[in-house]
Amino acid sequence: MSSAPVRTATGIWQPAFVWVTVGAVALIFLAAMQSLAVTTVMPVVSADLDGDALYAVAFSGTLATSVIGMVAVGAWCDRGGVLAPLTTAVALFVVGLVIAGLAANMEWLVAGRLIQGLGTGGQTVALYVVVARVYPPELHGRVFAAFSAAWVVPSLIGPFLAGAVTEALHWRWVFLGVAALTVVAFAMVVLRLHGLALHTDDPSTERVAARLACAVAVAAGALALSLAGELGGYAWAVVAASVVVIAVASRPLLPRGTLRSVRGLPSVVLMRGLIAGSLFGAEIYVPYLLIDHYGFSPTWAGLGLTAAALAWAGAAWVQGRHGDRLGNTRITLIGTALLGAAALIAAVTALLWLAPGVLVAGWALAGAGMGLMYPRLTVLTLAYSTPQNQGFNSAALSISDSIGAATAIAAMGLVFTALTGTDAAFPAVFAMAAALAALALVPGLRLGHAQEDLAGARRGGM
Repeated sequence: MSSAPVRTATGIWQPAFVWVTVGAVALIFLAAMQSLAVTTVMPVVSADLDGDALYAVAFSGTLATSVIGMVAVGAWCDRGGVLAPLTTAVALFVVGLVIAGLAANMEWLVAGRLIQGLGTGGQTVALYVVVARVYPPELHGRVFAAFSAAWVVPSLIGPFLAGAVTEALHWRWVFLGVAALTVVAFAMVVLRLHGLALHTDDPSTERVAARLACAVAVAAGALALSLAGELGGYAWAVVAASVVVIAVASRPLLPRGTLRSVRGLPSVVLMRGLIAGSLFGAEIYVPYLLIDHYGFSPTWAGLGLTAAALAWAGAAWVQGRHGDRLGNTRITLIGTALLGAAALIAAVTALLWLAPGVLVAGWALAGAGMGLMYPRLTVLTLAYSTPQNQGFNSAALSISDSIGAATAIAAMGLVFTALTGTDAAFPAVFAMAAALAALALVPGLRLGHAQEDLAGARRGGM
């Protein structure tokens, strides 16, 4: 890999790094802000556009198309530089936001979200490769700590701010405002990256067409799964076919042995997908439950996610300080237990109509569990990678995130729709989340070690 001049610097905020760091962190911040904001305001959007039937699709569709973006950008980066793929990804992200923000109906909003997903997935992978090629390995942990902080702040203010913007202005500004700010953040990155030697000296020659076709098949399967509830008596046949398509098409996109939970990187990637499915599949129903059952406004419903964000930040700090002492096995056991307990508390709260404070406090446990597990899995992935497969492995980790979350959201949406009007709808989706958290123990106990930079892990990461 060609050496960039900045690699001689000693800190991520040094002059040679500072604009790349600021711009990259800003892009992560805005993507996180938008993601959390949409979770808060989507019940209002759905009601305004009469789109209850497409509620889950508005989330799962974005995650599904993000797989295509991840594969395309990961392969693009492995074959050469990172600037062109990053630019393309950011452009798609902005275009999708604008379409969603101007949507006249739920169908157009979903279309915008699909385009946004292409950009979101590609942007994440491209920024991971930027970290690998711009910063020396000893600074990777610090960069991911900054990325983690860029998620924490939106987690604290994003849901509340989105609710406030929706009530004071309109939900459309949740999309359009982020689009404008993203353009500014990208300018910071592109001006500094332009002219740096970011190409690998040993580019990948692997054929991309087959992997892209698989990514499209995964996205189509996830979308079909999301829409199966609208097909009446054919619904479960479509569900079965979609699951088979997703399982078969995802195999070339992931490290060999991922679906069999082979020890090492395959289990790292598989675990990431399972815990993402558990958390993100259920989390979209937390503000929904607070608004629907307890009459919360969007602003106060958004605060229901803040406790989990605080717990995520605190647990990430604990993992950063004591993760090497705890080890991967203990982190897995504690993290999955916390995530599963949060889902069960949410299920019981919905079933018995307990006080909403129980739901908010209980969901904080989910944030704590994810704060322990996410940084470890990211650092392990980079530790298992080489310059020739940084793009593939970074994409695989994000693809697993998206497949796990998209499939879980779609499946939970089907169950929720089928049970709508009964007292079992919300408890059922939270129970499914608890089951996924328990299943994550299988790969979690087979993570292995890749001589990861534990000093970097101590500083946390995404």
